[in-house]
Amino acid sequence: MTIPQRIIVSEDHTGWRLDVFLSEILTVTRSQAQKMIGEGAVIMNGQVPFKTGIRIATNDVVEIVESVRAEKKAKHIAEDKSPALVPEIVDEQPEFVVVNKPTGMLTHITGKNEPNALAELMVNKYPEMAKVGESPDRPGVVHRLDKEASGLIVLARTHDMFDCLKKQFKLRTVEKEYMVLVHGPVVKDVDEINFPISRSENAERMAAMPQTVRGETQEEGRTALTEFIVEKRFVNFTLLKVKIHTGRTHQIRVHMFAYNHSVVGDPMYFQKKRSHDADSRLGRLFLHCSRLAFVDTKGVRHEYTSPLPETLASFLKTLK
Repeated sequence: MTIPQRIIVSEDHTGWRLDVFLSEILTVTRSQAQKMIGEGAVIMNGQVPFKTGIRIATNDVVEIVESVRAEKKAKHIAEDKSPALVPEIVDEQPEFVVVNKPTGMLTHITGKNEPNALAELMVNKYPEMAKVGESPDRPGVVHRLDKEASGLIVLARTHDMFDCLKKQFKLRTVEKEYMVLVHGPVVKDVDEINFPISRSENAERMAAMPQTVRGETQEEGRTALTEFIVEKRFVNFTLLKVKIHTGRTHQIRVHMFAYNHSVVGDPMYFQKKRSHDADSRLGRLFLHCSRLAFVDTKGVRHEYTSPLPETLASFLKTLK
């Protein structure tokens, strides 16, 4: 097999996952393509891809490098990157801890045995959390942030606080706000999205849709409510302040996709016909939990805010 050293992505492949693209172009299996990416044998636009499923765009440059060259280049790029993912402790109380989760970090481990999940790291720091919650894989975890998202999250350190938080989430009294950049100009200054959300045919994805689509009855799905206020408009993007009143999997991402304004940098929910240059340039999901408020077991209210990470704030400055 002759492997091309440098590939320019054509318009026909815009929006494809990198591993699927390489599988077709190089005539290898998808798992082989993922292994190449993981071993640093693939360079995309001068950088080692942050994930095997990153979406590619027209004119992206994908290089296949020799193992030695790949190792040196990957090491050089790694040295230029920020330090390993470390969650920021925002507040530490006897009953709970509030953390700023960085993008790229899972809230808790899954069946894939991923290392350095937030809950796992917190148990190392607060051993008592190991027995708090409903599952040993999710110690202290009452709510989650997507791996690709960043921002505020609270974890319980005691059983009483876990139950207290769980009740508040069930009653929808926990206040959560997110800063979200979406593709396209959003017309309304304020709006809400209430499409039910259910699991799609692809087990990794969720779907938001009316109960009937093309005349066929769909699974009703779970009630979901998202509301937003426009914070700032750009030529081809809109910055939103988003509140969610339910906590469905991928809720903001799924609802904005169904609203025809997908979140910038989303590798899973995106319009294929839309330009993906900005997504590749940003390199992460533009979704950040900026405010979180709840009460403790004594009824005392706690409120926390988190500014945009520098990566997101800097990206906004590049937009017109």
